[in-house]
Parts: sequence; structure tokens; C-alpha cells
Amino acid sequence: MALHINTPVPGAYQYFPLNEPSTGSRIPPPETEAQEVEVPALFRPLTIRGMKFKNRIFVGFATRGVAAICIEATAVVPEGRIAPEDLGLWTDTQIEPLRRIVDFCHAQDTKIGIQLAHAGRKASTHAPWVQRTAGHGAPHTASKEENGWQDNVLGPSNVSFADTYPSPKAMTDEDMEKVVRAFVAAIERCKKAGFDFIELHAAHGYLLHSFVSPLSNVRDDQYGGQPLENRTRFPLRVIEACRQAWDKPLWVRISASDWAEGPEQDATGTWTQWGIEQSKIFSGDMQKLGVDLVDVSSGGNWAKQKIQLKHGYQVHFAEALKQALPSLPISTVGLITDPLEANSYIESGKADVVSLARELLRAPHWALIAAQKLGVTVKAANQYERAWN
Repeated sequence: MALHINTPVPGAYQYFPLNEPSTGSRIPPPETEAQEVEVPALFRPLTIRGMKFKNRIFVGFATRGVAAICIEATAVVPEGRIAPEDLGLWTDTQIEPLRRIVDFCHAQDTKIGIQLAHAGRKASTHAPWVQRTAGHGAPHTASKEENGWQDNVLGPSNVSFADTYPSPKAMTDEDMEKVVRAFVAAIERCKKAGFDFIELHAAHGYLLHSFVSPLSNVRDDQYGGQPLENRTRFPLRVIEACRQAWDKPLWVRISASDWAEGPEQDATGTWTQWGIEQSKIFSGDMQKLGVDLVDVSSGGNWAKQKIQLKHGYQVHFAEALKQALPSLPISTVGLITDPLEANSYIESGKADVVSLARELLRAPHWALIAAQKLGVTVKAANQYERAWN
């Protein structure tokens, strides 16, 4: 009599059902049926630095069909957290809890990375839901009584993000060297936790973004001023050190625009804010250092920014970078919800990957829903299959 075994994932730390092929992978049609049309771009595998991702849908849930998950905003030093309760990787005791998450994702044959960050002048602030409870006009700064560190907030210059935010101290050479060492030390912990890739956070007004923008960096030394090479010097120093310490895929998230009033560069040639033209140069420099993917977001550095939000409102930034640097893999983000449009961004060469956040919180099985709408059969997790048959 044949045995029917509920096969476990080999080598996993506890029982997980084995999915073959892995969740979110395309299932070819039976030979007896008519062949499918060309596989939609969203579900074509992608290889980065020798690592294969099963589709082009990133940032999601391990059992729900995405190719990659990224644990976001993980501070490399305590004072680099955005809010007091944020995740960090500045001490060895933080390795094991993360390794358990990594092991679970690997048991689902899903790649998982981590976003290493320093909040810079936007550190020591309330969590978003705490701020909403505080009400409109309340200070964003988390005081010492609220577990904050408002007197130890650092930035490129002593320029606050807004009146309700902490007043940063301009970083010294010693401060910058400490941050570089902290990123490298965090990478060593990433190795022990088993992460597949690392993303460095250089967007949304946090430390590395605040260095490259003339709105937040008004230094008059080799790390500031009008020359672009000065403003990118410290971020590139961090990126180079991280590249040297990490041999797996390395990504960088950037903001491609500050969304401030006026042009990126005025008639006199003065850079007035951060924008796409500087982003092209910055991304090219990162590619030369060995960065494997640039994740293109925008905003977060100018409190008065005005953005017209709509589906794919940041895709044109990704497209511009892809045209300027065709051999550099590009990820696009920003209110991406519709599978047909998401697929079109990749099909048309505007980006190589779509990264989703809020939509996957609303619809965790978005990858499987997208497959249905695009007419391609993909594997659902064993325990969810009867919901998709």
C-alpha cells in the first residue's frame, strides 16, 4: 500500500510543509494542454549577483508568493532609530531573534533581506500611531520621558526637518567614522543571521539622504556645499565599506526627488534641491562601487513637500534611472496596486522589480491574485491551495 506522507521542509528547525515548486513560482502547463502564452514579466525569475529570485514581486509575506522580503528600517546604532521602539542590529543579542525569522522564510524558499539604516535628523520621534493619538500640531520629538534621545540627534548640519522635530547636531569626522563602523558591524551580524541581501536606506530624509540634499546639508567642508561629489562623499563612503564587507546582493534605497518648490538646478547652475539628475550621477557612482540594485522612492526630506499621489506616482523616476543606467537593476515603488499596470512597468523596461508595501498589508496574497489576472498559474502554499483551485 502506498504511503502518503505530509513531507516536511528538510533541515527546518520545526515542521513546515514542503512546497514544490516554491510558493509564487510559475507552474508550467501539462504537456497534454495547449502551451501558455509568454510568461508575464512580473513572474519571470531574476538573478542578482548569482542569487535567483523566483519572480519580480518584492517585500511581502513568506508564504504568500513574493520572491523577496525586506525587514525595513533596522538601526545600526541606538541613536539611529526613528522611534524608540524600532528594530536594531547594533548588538549580538539581536541576531538570534532575526535568525529565527530568516530560517522560517528560507523554509518557504523565499529570499529575505534587511534594510540597514540611520535616521539622522529624523531620529527620536514618535511612532506614527502615537503621533496620530497626540493630535495635529503636537511635537514629533520623543522626549527622554518618552524613551527618546532628543539631545543626541545627529545630521549633516544643525538644520531640523521641521519645527516639531529634534534639533540635530552637525556630525564631526569622529561621528561619521563611528557610523561607518556601525554599518560594517551590523553587516557582520547579518551574516550570522543568514540574510540573503542587504538594503542600505538612503531615502526619506534619513541620514544618508540628508547628506546628499542641499536642503539639509549646508556644510562648508569636504562633506557639503554645492559640489555634488562633496554631498555624496559620506554616503558613498558608507556604501563602499558595506560592499567590501558583504559579498551577497547589496541594494540601496534612494529618494529621487525632494519634491520641494522650484527646479532641481536654477539658471545659475546652483543645485537648489535633490532631484533626478543628481540621482543619476549618485546611482552611477554606486554601480561603480558594486551596488546590485537601486530601489527608487522619493520625498521625505522637505517638510513642505507637495506630491500628487496616484498609482505608480514614482515610476517615472525609476524609468529615468533605468534609461540612464540600463545595466543596473532598478526597483520601483509607490502606491502600486494594479497587477496589469505593475506588469507593464517591467514589460516596458521602466523597472526590473516592483516593491509593494501597503498593498501587501491589505492583500497579503497579492502575488497570487496578480497571477490570476495575468493568466499565469503559480504555486500557492499547500495549506492555502484549496482557496485558489
